[in-house]
Amino acid sequence: MASSPNGADDDVFDQFLTDRGHTVERVGWEREYNKKQCPDCGGLHETSATTCTVCGWEPTA
Repeated sequence: MASSPNGADDDVFDQFLTDRGHTVERVGWEREYNKKQCPDCGGLHETSATTCTVCGWEPTA
């Protein structure tokens, strides 16, 4: 699960997993040559992008 519409729900779910011994990673942009690549849909964007214009994904803080 890379993202959801409600970040607060993600925090609760992440805490639930952490309490049970699972490692939780924050997902960020991937790099493809000189572009940023969305980890959800694979869309390529300029390095200044903050939101995926293809699927709307945003990195978690």
